[in-house]
Amino acid sequence: MGAAVGDERVWRVSETSTNTLQYRVDGPDEAPVLVMGPSLGTTWHMWDRQIPELTRDWKVVRFDLPGHGGAPAQPFNSVAELGDRLLATLDEIGVQRFGYAGCSLAGAVGLDLALRAPHRVASLALVATSPRFGTADEFRQRGVIVRTNGLEPMARTAPEQWFTPLFAGAQPAIVDWAVQMVRTTDPGCYVAACEALAVFDVREALGRIGVPALVLVGSEDQVTGPAEARTLVAGIADARLAVVPGASHLAPVEQPAAVTDLLAEHFAGTAPETSGTLTVPPLPVSPVPVAVPAPAGEPAEAGRPDPYEQGLGLRREVLGDAHVDQALADDPDGGFQELVTRYAWGEVWSRPGLDRRTRSVVTLTALIAGGHREALADHTRAALRNGLSPEELREIVLHAGVYCGFPAAETALRVVARAVEEETTPPA
Repeated sequence: MGAAVGDERVWRVSETSTNTLQYRVDGPDEAPVLVMGPSLGTTWHMWDRQIPELTRDWKVVRFDLPGHGGAPAQPFNSVAELGDRLLATLDEIGVQRFGYAGCSLAGAVGLDLALRAPHRVASLALVATSPRFGTADEFRQRGVIVRTNGLEPMARTAPEQWFTPLFAGAQPAIVDWAVQMVRTTDPGCYVAACEALAVFDVREALGRIGVPALVLVGSEDQVTGPAEARTLVAGIADARLAVVPGASHLAPVEQPAAVTDLLAEHFAGTAPETSGTLTVPPLPVSPVPVAVPAPAGEPAEAGRPDPYEQGLGLRREVLGDAHVDQALADDPDGGFQELVTRYAWGEVWSRPGLDRRTRSVVTLTALIAGGHREALADHTRAALRNGLSPEELREIVLHAGVYCGFPAAETALRVVARAVEEETTPPA
């Protein structure tokens, strides 16, 4: 607990549990609450330039993502889980209703909270945010690169992803600061965030968001740019667009005055009535999902997920959307791909008896024994996504050679090495 200062602003830094987040509070205790969250690879300090102005009228709660900024390295499995940890943190400090501003990944958290806990969120500012971030394959490959090479490749590319060339050239100290934020992030938490973003998609749910939203984007943002911002504005009933000239992905850092003015104007008319405890209604009950008929006339058992749909989702997670889409396109009548998806992925890969890493080891060994080179390359990439390292893959090939034959292992080494290089080489 920090001490009050002359202007009645206070600050606190938490000791977090596995269910809460590291946070900081600035501003007068009696003021309405504004929660602010950072993008992947950054810390709450990305909002430093906004704090002097916003804390005149708001008690600002900033949080760090797990494993960022010295926060405990406790990975999360989904954007919704991160949102639940944030709500638990706010419950811990007595905040029930709040305004919310989030950048990129934290913007996704804001969308999630507006959908699942609309009684908590008074208004939204979505900075450099999208209802769907890139493709699942892009984020899963980013996770593979970090598992293999650490965060240095992400640190090297951060300046060009986050800032315009003009700003980066004029502000080398800020660029160095940004790079250090990435380098000091926990790799496991970074990978977990990539996995969470790979499956995040609220495009079809935007119409259910009923709070006022400011969608703010840098005009030069090449990560989540104006096109993604317009998708949000088109989908959210009470949303307006603000494009900040001369800014890229981290607009609050690059154009702090413009972003501060836009945030202050937006939140001025949407302050929650109180920052204290409110009578909170229960979360709305989700509608009962309608059962999807099983393909090929083979009904799913009552109460059991359809193995085809379950298998298709798992197959995409393990092999990637691009691979699965191509396989489906190469089978015009769909019969063979349905068989593979239903039984190999929906029935066998989905069984709880072995984890995905172990199933990858078994699959690679069988493919080496059978000499199936193309499938071996595909499943090498899948094994990397399932958490196996290049060193472990080489050990698998070596071990398989003892039982499958050295000629098979020699061929497999070349196939595996090529697939590993393709999958783990950072972008130029």
